[in-house]
This record gives sequence, C-alpha cells and structure tokens, in this order.
Amino acid sequence: MSSDSGAYSRVRAVIVGRRIILEADGGSRGNPGPAAYGTVLRDAESGEVLFEEGATIGVDTNNVAEYRGLIAGLIAAKELDPSPHVEARLDSKLIVEQMSGRWKIKHENMRRLALEAKAILPTGAVRYTWVPRSQNAAADRLVNLALDGQPMRRFREGDEASSDADAEGERAPNALVGWSATHPDVTTMVLLRHGETVHTAHKRFSGWGGDDPGLSDVGRQQAELVASHLKTSVTIDAIVTSPMARTRETADIIASALGLAVAVEDDIRECSFGEWDGLTFAEVQERSPEELAKWLAATDIPPPGGESFAQVADRVAKARRRLMEGYPNQAVLLVTHVTPVKTLISQAIDAPPHSVFRMHVNPASLSSVQWFGDGHASVNSFNETMHLA
Repeated sequence: MSSDSGAYSRVRAVIVGRRIILEADGGSRGNPGPAAYGTVLRDAESGEVLFEEGATIGVDTNNVAEYRGLIAGLIAAKELDPSPHVEARLDSKLIVEQMSGRWKIKHENMRRLALEAKAILPTGAVRYTWVPRSQNAAADRLVNLALDGQPMRRFREGDEASSDADAEGERAPNALVGWSATHPDVTTMVLLRHGETVHTAHKRFSGWGGDDPGLSDVGRQQAELVASHLKTSVTIDAIVTSPMARTRETADIIASALGLAVAVEDDIRECSFGEWDGLTFAEVQERSPEELAKWLAATDIPPPGGESFAQVADRVAKARRRLMEGYPNQAVLLVTHVTPVKTLISQAIDAPPHSVFRMHVNPASLSSVQWFGDGHASVNSFNETMHLA
C-alpha cells in the first residue's frame, strides 16, 4: 500500500489518540480469480469515516483478499496514529479466529499473511470481532468497486478527499456494473448444485416428479467437502433448499457443519422432465428425436408431460424475489439443481433465455450472485469446484 504523506499528516493531526474501528473485507471472482480488498477506518466515538480504500491484488483467493484488506487497514491505522487502539471487525470467522489465536493456521500462505498482520501493531493493540456480512457492507462495496474497475483510496477530513475513482457525486460510465448506487440492500445467493446421485453419474434426466434419488456415496463425500469449505472460507447466514431428496440431504450435511437450520423453497426444485425422466440424452434422442429437437430450439417447449424452461424461469424468479425480501443483507446458501442455477445466472446477467443451453454446472459446484434491492445484480462466481479437489 503506497502512502500519501501529506494526506496522512493532515489527518494524523486530528485523530492522534483516537480509538479506531477497522472494517475489512475481500473477495475473489473465481476463488482463485480476480481478487480485491476493501478497508474502512472509522472513529470509534463518532463513527466518522477517516479512511477507505478498495484495491485489486491480481488473481488470488477469497481468504488472501480478506487478509490483504485487514493488512491494508492496519497499516493505515498506524499511519493515522502511531499508537492506535483498533477494533477489527470482519465477517471472516476464519481470520478472526486465526488472528485471535484460537485456531491453528495450517496453510503456509495464511500463516505468512497472519504474521505480516501481527507485526504491524504491538500485541494487544488490536481486538478482533466477527460481524455478520450485513454489518460489513461498506468494505464489501469497496471490494466490488475495485473489481469493477473503480479502485478507491480516500482520506476524509472535512470536505477533503483523495480517490482513484470519480469524485463523490459523479459516476464513471460503468459505475453500475457489479454494484448498486441507489439501494443499499443486497442479498448474496450462494448457489450450490447438490452432490452426485446414481442418475448424475450416468447423466440421466432427473427432474421433479421422477424417482427422486438421494445422494450416492460420492455425493455425500462431495457434500462434506462443501461443508468444510463453507465453514472455513465463506460466511453463510441461512440455508434454503429445494424439496427434493438429493438437495435436502446435501443441505442437512452442510447445516450440521455450520450449525444452521434449513428452510425449504419449493420453487427452486428441478425442472420436470416428464416422460424423459430417468433416460439419458442418447436414449431420448433415439426414442423422440423430433420432440427433443423442438425442446432444444425453444425454452417455452416442455418435454412430453413435463415443464418448459420458461415455466421454470417464472417460478425461480418468484422464489428469488421472496428470498430477497426474506433475507435482506444476508448471504443465503441455495441448495438446488442444474436448471435453477443456470436460470438464476441467466437472469442476473440479463442473458437471453436460450443461454441455459450454453452452461455447464458440475455436481456440488458453487456459484455466487449478489442481488440488489434496486434490481441490479452481480455474478461473483460460476461453477466453482476447487473445494472438491
């Protein structure tokens, strides 16, 4: 982090001796993928913002980005006051527990970052507090600004400000890409396709109204890996599942690890494939070539006795609106299926309906979408499977 000695000296004269609240966050679109951090310093007495920064760090993971946000904030706090008393508020339980000394740090890269952070200020000068994601919105906003090409670095003293982005009140042409300027409410939906079933392994149609298989041994192992990943790397406030057996089983495994309850949302169930249920694509092509061709050509054509993708899109959109109303400023894990995941991604980027035929979603893969209260959306990741490696 570079320094602006003039700006620092002006602010230091005002806040020497103050207690400082540090808010930090980080994110990666791909995990690993393009990554950035955001950090905000506030006066602990007044809540006034003293410093804020959002910057990219290249290609890296969520955990590294979150650590970088903490480190940037601690460096800025020391520059603002040589002997600050800092309360670091983060929504990463992993970092809070590691920096508080309650969790061992096994990963070498994490250990180096933790040592770097601890070396900035004396022992006892920093207290770490976990906060829900909804209470870390300011830092999260800076992360998304940076990832969308608008890095920011700003000191506040009266009306003075220094920023790499446009001045406050002005907006770059792409200012609404990936974040909302007009509505603070955001619901983050972490989309999880269920673990493998016997039908998944053989690539059979397996929709609503079919035989509804549960997880295979591989599928249960995948669910355990997802649970481990979410517990250490992602903050989840609530779990919502499709009513089908494989999603409920996946959700229960994760809920047990995270200590959360599971709610059921009927409208995120899989598409009904009617007469094709249980068949492979090749078998359908052999038995019903004309009907299959029509289905592939238009999303409003259902399989015989089934449901069209357009019908699925309608109910998934209704479910999305209910979830946004029910979980404002929260991160919700949706345990669902291929078609709902594709549909939500398509709706988030305003892609044509036919785009669902151009996506692939792996078993137990994770995707993430932020939905803003003013109707905008940001796709943060799609079909992540690194946690299964």
